[in-house]
Amino acid sequence: MEEKAKIRLGISIGDLNGIGCEVVLKTFEDPRMTDFCTPIIFASNKTISKQKNDLGIDINYNGIKEASKAISGKVNVVNVWNEIPNILYGKATEESGSYALKSLRAAVNALKKNEIDLLVTAPINKNNIQTKDFNFPGHTDYLASELEGESLMFMVTESLRIGLLTDHLAVKDAPAAITPELIRNKVRIMEKALTMDFGIRKPKIALLGINPHSGDDGVIGKEDDEVLKPTIRDLSDEGHLVYGPYAADSFFGSEGYKSFDAILAAYHDQGLIPFKTLSFGKGVNFTAGLSKVRTSPDHGTAYEIAGKGEADPGSFKEAVFMAINIFRKRKEFQKLIKNPLQKQKIKRA
Repeated sequence: MEEKAKIRLGISIGDLNGIGCEVVLKTFEDPRMTDFCTPIIFASNKTISKQKNDLGIDINYNGIKEASKAISGKVNVVNVWNEIPNILYGKATEESGSYALKSLRAAVNALKKNEIDLLVTAPINKNNIQTKDFNFPGHTDYLASELEGESLMFMVTESLRIGLLTDHLAVKDAPAAITPELIRNKVRIMEKALTMDFGIRKPKIALLGINPHSGDDGVIGKEDDEVLKPTIRDLSDEGHLVYGPYAADSFFGSEGYKSFDAILAAYHDQGLIPFKTLSFGKGVNFTAGLSKVRTSPDHGTAYEIAGKGEADPGSFKEAVFMAINIFRKRKEFQKLIKNPLQKQKIKRA
């Protein structure tokens, strides 16, 4: 078997009452998927068996006690729990949140111990997963606390990449959170990811304005003039290919985004609304800046269709392929920087 087929791809199962398990099983129902990776699902044999029977999904799997026992060429299921959870499709319950957390913690622990090479996370419910020990607004912040590095929520497809200056933060709090230090940090993380994970030598980055029309010279808010513009100017003077701020309302409709390798949006919906409009079902959420590769689909638990067998696995499958590609790009990058003859070729802008 080729080396590339030996990538150990860990999967956290997400909320059991949502569509997470369904899109995971549908993705690996196609036996050809194990040619690209060794999938390792963190759940339990009984849970997977019930879901596949409920949903009519034809898939064989190999039950194991720990990720290190995974068999290449098979779909592996790590038995994180032995009991049978009470599955209520379409309902946000405390129990389904607790099992989502058990799966996520087991997968992250295996990732930290190098028992898996990368992680793809199925959707969680950000409310019912909360405990006194898990007080994070989502996967991104939790992973940033567990893994080395600084995180950037980065929504990506083959032709569109949008990162966020602020992510799971109330809109009213976003402007005050956007400082020159934050902008510099997110630009640095994005540049590194574009170079190391996507193979772009001199990435061009566009920043979207905070206010409508980027403030209209201070008429509609002063943040763009006082924070964004000076910081962008300083970064440009230092040699970074950073441009803006661009008015968000026309930037995507005019296809201005096609002139850049990536875009930094000021806040969550400013970036995710155009991203999902242009690429829903094909997009991937990539947590850039961490020591390990993590991706997820661009949708949530979709309780409204859970248990009906109607979920489209397209975005989850894209998340699998994206994670594998980024993992390989990162390996290639590490080999290049170890070769003194290649160092000049991979310098960042």
